[in-house]
Amino acid sequence: MGFFPIFLNLTGRRCLVVGGGSVAAGKARQLLESNAEVLVIAPAAVAEISALREEGRIRHEAREFLPEDISDYALVIAATDNEQVNKQVSEIAKGKNIPVNVVDNPELCSFIMPSIINRDPVQVAVSTGGASPVLARLLRAKLETLIPAAYGRLAEVMRDFRARVKTRFPDVGERRRFWEDTLQGPVAEMLFAGRETAALNALERELTKESVPGRKTGEVYLVGGGPGDPDLLTFRALRLMQQADVVLYDRLVAPAVVALVRKEAEKIYVGKQRDSHTAPQAELNELLITLAKQGKRVLRLKGGDPFIFGRGGEEIEELAASGIPFQVVPGITAASGCASYAGIPLTHRDHAQSCVFVTGHLKDGRLDFNWPALIQPKQTIAIYMGVKGIDVLRRNLLEQGMRADTPAAIIQQGTTPGQKVHTGTVDTLAEIVSTRQIKPPSMIIIGNVVKLHEKLSWYAGPT
Repeated sequence: MGFFPIFLNLTGRRCLVVGGGSVAAGKARQLLESNAEVLVIAPAAVAEISALREEGRIRHEAREFLPEDISDYALVIAATDNEQVNKQVSEIAKGKNIPVNVVDNPELCSFIMPSIINRDPVQVAVSTGGASPVLARLLRAKLETLIPAAYGRLAEVMRDFRARVKTRFPDVGERRRFWEDTLQGPVAEMLFAGRETAALNALERELTKESVPGRKTGEVYLVGGGPGDPDLLTFRALRLMQQADVVLYDRLVAPAVVALVRKEAEKIYVGKQRDSHTAPQAELNELLITLAKQGKRVLRLKGGDPFIFGRGGEEIEELAASGIPFQVVPGITAASGCASYAGIPLTHRDHAQSCVFVTGHLKDGRLDFNWPALIQPKQTIAIYMGVKGIDVLRRNLLEQGMRADTPAAIIQQGTTPGQKVHTGTVDTLAEIVSTRQIKPPSMIIIGNVVKLHEKLSWYAGPT
């Protein structure tokens, strides 16, 4: 280990930045974030440094660096484009045992500036020992996706409750279990979801319990798995997928998305295929409640968005009635994802000023639509689950007055490597399905925006 990782307390301490360019300005800002007193020495300075000076946040002496400038500073940073000056700053600072950093020159540094994930008071520093700052930034970007911004507030809550928890649980083992349950349970999730009052009340209740800490009731995460491409998952969805104890998923969740779930989690396939429900909705709702009451963190993973033809509302109604904590994580719905990957904008100034989402699910062989509202000029229709009833859909659209030559597209396995886009007209929809053997999951888009597919198509998938 070439550098010893430490965190310095610079509050109220004097720090020197030699250099007046944009890099020096960035270092000055980092020092200010640590509540340091900052002096910048440079003959000329960029606008950002001038602004900081005018705001009274730093001091700037517009002159050349002198050896006697280095005195009793907490640390020194050299960020000039003059190698000789940088070397001189380094040698003098090292001679006085003052920590010194020379930007992009590890050999002249006694300390280096890591890439920071800042969730104050939580901070994560990533360093490559100066070997590759770009790699450090890339690693930081990956970690940013795994650490919610609310972790800072969670740390503050732990600090505020620390003394009380220590009094309540004098045994170290019990105290550790209490904090583990807090950090991985409903209290933390409430904070992450912005429900701070509920989180603090829940923590208060846990502290007043007579029993030894231990999770009594779990939580249900209703998560939208998106249209298929795992890169379209939200940060929160990925985090919850990695901490679930049990996962309930259906046919519309892409295998690549299911593969991102925590390896140790129990996975239960609940079907939800048209006309062949592996688990009827009522049984599924009861299963969610039963698993949560066993103290488990239950992930209900749905294709697309849980609240758009996903019956998510029905599931959380049952959870709420049973007093089970839950949260909902939206996902990119199939209409949006599939249309985007097909190069078909759902709205466009020249072609469509509105878009309606409908489900093509047949009921007693019929489609129960508000046809006059559906068939409007300059409107896009996005139809979910419409392949099976394509003959009924086509006939009704034509009978209700839609032009037979209205552009239409069927997007099969949208956003995945197997995506195929079939274009035609309303009149040819049924023929396309039968001759090309199209099967679910498929999305049907109807409207003039389909004309843009050939021009705007960008996603071809892996070759």
